[in-house]
Amino acid sequence: EDDEVVYGDSGYRGVQKRPEIKNDEHFSKIDFRINRRPGTLPRVSDNAIDWERYIENRKSSVRCKVEHAFRIIKCQFGYKKTAYRGLKKNENRLYAMFACANLYALAIAGRKLCPA
Repeated sequence: EDDEVVYGDSGYRGVQKRPEIKNDEHFSKIDFRINRRPGTLPRVSDNAIDWERYIENRKSSVRCKVEHAFRIIKCQFGYKKTAYRGLKKNENRLYAMFACANLYALAIAGRKLCPA
């Protein structure tokens, strides 16, 4: 399915060691690609290729693509907190907002929708 790999920032270190993840058959098979803290990365000389930082940068670029839609929903549409109107209403509201966020991102990028 979709959740074979999970990307996270350094705040999620050790998530694969948590009991609720370890004990669940589905979650324990997920590959967690969590960024390291910047202070733990080794220093390299000026002429060396810094592979460690390059790998961390690639992880962040994948995560950034997902987080951009959340920024649009929070900043452009003003969605800050969940209103307790019922789980279905909240879910439908978020689906609509993510659809609008995708359309907004297309408009900003200058792309047009292709007819299906």
